[in-house]
Amino acid sequence: MGAALPAAASAHDVQRVKSVEEGIAAFIHEFQALRRDLHQHPELSFQEHRTSAIVAERLASWGYEVTTGIAGTGLVGTLRKGQGTKTLGIRADMDALPITEATGLPYASQNAGVMHACGHDGHTTVLLAAARFLAESGRFDGTLNLIFQPAEENGGGAQHMIGEGLFERFPCDAVFGLHNWPCVGAGHFGCVTGPAMASVDQITITVRGKGGHGAAPHETVD
Repeated sequence: MGAALPAAASAHDVQRVKSVEEGIAAFIHEFQALRRDLHQHPELSFQEHRTSAIVAERLASWGYEVTTGIAGTGLVGTLRKGQGTKTLGIRADMDALPITEATGLPYASQNAGVMHACGHDGHTTVLLAAARFLAESGRFDGTLNLIFQPAEENGGGAQHMIGEGLFERFPCDAVFGLHNWPCVGAGHFGCVTGPAMASVDQITITVRGKGGHGAAPHETVD
């Protein structure tokens, strides 16, 4: 899998992307296995205990300072390099959906009625792979905060983390995130200004009117 570069990319840009690809390739099979493990053990919003524990253990093993228990199962891994004052945040979500998986895959969900149907197992894995690469080979001068969010699907996990002082405790000059999208080819990124996806919400409509006769519906307000 390779990353797509614009036609005007410089030789330096090409070399940097190549070095990242080579670095990731060294442990790609480990993260393929991890993603499938997470897919087999999906957890609903605010119940991501196993997932959160795996993330915390991996981050600590790569030298991150790990803070757990933010909005329940949320956590942040912090890595500092050099003397730079800039701080970058990268965010991924961890929860699954209340859906029964019927894909027949060898790594299908083992939790009845719960499935990673939105790809958050992939999001978690991608950020962990980035975490390892940045810890071992990253060239930056500053602070990195990796934010693993619970309850993106229906629990308002982001607001809960913010309400518990996420950005007061871990201030960031910028925060980046991504969402997988099958329509975008492997190794490519899609960017857009403004909203990028639809959301599911609920509305209530109250009609105040008057009844009437079925033969004269035009005289009713219902």
